[in-house]
Amino acid sequence: MTDIVLCTLNARWTHASLGLRYLLANLGAFETRACIEEFTLRTPAAQMCERLLAHQPKIVGFGVYVWNVSQTTVLIRALRARAPQLKIVLGGPEVSHETAEQEIVRLADHVITGAGESAFSNLVRQLLEGPRPLMKVIAGGEEDLATLHLPYALYSDQDLKQRHLYFEASRGCPYKCSFCLSALDRSAFAFPLERVLAALRELIHRGARRIRFVDRTFNLRISTSQAILHCLLEHNQAHPDDPVFAHFELVPDHLPQALRDTISAFAPDTLQFEIGIQSWNPQVQTLVARRQDNARAEENLRWLREHSQTHLHVDLIAGLPGESLASFAQGFDRLHALRPQEIQVGILKRLRGTPMTHLQQAQGLQFDDSPPYAVRQTREMTAEEIERMARFAQAWDRLANSGRIASTLRAWLGQGGGSAFARFMAFVDHLHAQGHAVHHTPLEALAGWLAQWLSMQPGWSAAQAQALLEDDYRNSGARGRLPFMTRGLPGAEPSAP
Repeated sequence: MTDIVLCTLNARWTHASLGLRYLLANLGAFETRACIEEFTLRTPAAQMCERLLAHQPKIVGFGVYVWNVSQTTVLIRALRARAPQLKIVLGGPEVSHETAEQEIVRLADHVITGAGESAFSNLVRQLLEGPRPLMKVIAGGEEDLATLHLPYALYSDQDLKQRHLYFEASRGCPYKCSFCLSALDRSAFAFPLERVLAALRELIHRGARRIRFVDRTFNLRISTSQAILHCLLEHNQAHPDDPVFAHFELVPDHLPQALRDTISAFAPDTLQFEIGIQSWNPQVQTLVARRQDNARAEENLRWLREHSQTHLHVDLIAGLPGESLASFAQGFDRLHALRPQEIQVGILKRLRGTPMTHLQQAQGLQFDDSPPYAVRQTREMTAEEIERMARFAQAWDRLANSGRIASTLRAWLGQGGGSAFARFMAFVDHLHAQGHAVHHTPLEALAGWLAQWLSMQPGWSAAQAQALLEDDYRNSGARGRLPFMTRGLPGAEPSAP
C-alpha cells in the first residue's frame, strides 16, 4: 500500500516529470508513504486506472498541463467511478487559472494553484492527519529557493540512462509577453548557485548525459550562465567520448562576448539553444508587450550559426495579433536566411491566465474551445490562412526540422533569391489539393511527394531532385527506401512508398 501517488501524463516516455519529483522531495515525513506513476498520452485510461488503484492510495495528485488535460479528465472520471472515496488533488498551469470553468476541477477534491511544493505537503498532512481543509482551491505560495529540497536524487538510474532530465537554476521571468504564462511572474529568481552546481555535478557523476534546463531566461544573469556552462565544459573536455548534451532557453538579444567565448568552446552535438523570436514585426511586439532588440537578436543568431557548434532551435508564432500572413512570411524568410538548424512554427494558443485573454475582444481573436486552445482567426488572418499555417507548420517540422533532407531544401529554398516561405507554402498547398495528409506520413513518402513537386518546378528535373534526395537520405543514416530508389540501402528493410 502507498498512501500518496503522484501522477502525470507526459507527452513521451522519454520525458521525466520534474514537477512530480519536486513534490515528492518536499513531502517531508510523508515522502516514504508516496510514489510516482508516470504515463504517456497514449496509455489507455483503463490501464492507468488499474496501475494507480493497485497502490491502494488515499490521495492521488495530478500534474495537469494544456497537453494532457483532456486525457487526465478521462482518467479521473474512471477513478471516480472505481474509487469514489479517493482524494484527488490537481496542480499545474492548466488548473491554476479559470478553475470554476473546468470539468476536471469539478471532478477533483482540491486544486493547488501556482507553485505547489509547500502547499501540497500541507494539504497531504491535513487530509491524512486532520484537520480537514475547508477550501477546495488552495493558492500555492512563492517558494524559498534557498531551502526548497531539490529533486534530482529522485531520478532513477533508468531515468539517467534513457530519458531527458529536466533541471532548473532559476524560476520566473522578468518579461511580460502577453501570450506566455511567465507574464504573471513578478521577476526571475535564482537558486543559490552553489546548490545548483553541486546538484548538476552529482547528476553528471551518476551518468546523466541529456539535461534540459527549464529556465525561461538562462542567459539573464551571465555570471550564473558562465558557471553552469563551465561545469558542463569541465566534464566534456575531460571526457570527449562521453559528453553531456545540454539544452537551454536563451533570450535572443543578450549575448555578451564573455558568453560567446564560452559557447564557442563546446563541441558539436553537446549544446542546444531554444530561442524565441516569435515575431520580427515591431508593431506585433508592441501589441503583445514583447521587448526585443531585433537587430541585436539577428546579429546574435548569425554569430551563433557562424562561430559556434550550437544547435539552434528558433521559435516563431503564427496568429499573433497584428501579424498578417504576409508579415509572418517576411519574418520567416528573415529567420530562414540566418540558417538555424530548426525553425519551430507554432500556432498561437490561449493559455489560461495569460494577458492574451484580455486582448481577445480588442484584437478580434477567436480560439478553439478545446485544448490546446489554438487561435482560429484574427483580424489580420482569416480562418483559412490559419489552417494553411497549421499545415505549413506540420510539413516544415516533418521535412525541414528532421534534418534528413537539408541539402535538398537548401538547393530548393535558396534558389535564386525569392521567398523560402512562399516556395514551401506552395508545396504544402499542392499536397493539400492532392488530398495528401502530412500527419504520420512516413518521411519516405513525403520525400517522394517532394521529388514529384520539384520535378515540376522551373530549373529542376526529376533526375536532379531524386539524386539530391537520395544523397540526403543516405547521408542521414536512414536505412529504408525512397519511392524512386531502385533498391534500398544495404541491410535495409523494404518500405512502402
